[in-house]
Amino acid sequence: MHSPAHAAEAAEARRLGGLRHRRESTLSIAYDLESLGTVEGIVRVLDIALRDVLGLDNSVPRNRALIGVAAAATRLLEPGDLEARVAGLEAAVGSQERSADDAAFPQENPDDPKAPPRRR
Repeated sequence: MHSPAHAAEAAEARRLGGLRHRRESTLSIAYDLESLGTVEGIVRVLDIALRDVLGLDNSVPRNRALIGVAAAATRLLEPGDLEARVAGLEAAVGSQERSADDAAFPQENPDDPKAPPRRR
């Protein structure tokens, strides 16, 4: 398995690996973090960063960090906002009955007297 000459190094590596794993578990529990693979996880990290930054003395780096957190939050919220707007539009359009009289372009309804003549 491992060389006996490196037994002490292997033991230290195992010890450090165990410490890292315990620290990750402790931090996950303390900060209520599960993963950055979800929007909720990313929002949680931004919340933690915002609270930490707000506790700092007022300075240019603090203000830059606040702007960074705000920009990240804005980018995170944009797709959800657009998704909600598209769903609203689809619901509004889907709720209307579509008929030839309601055509968006008069050319779509060749029997419409208001339609411009077609070129041939």
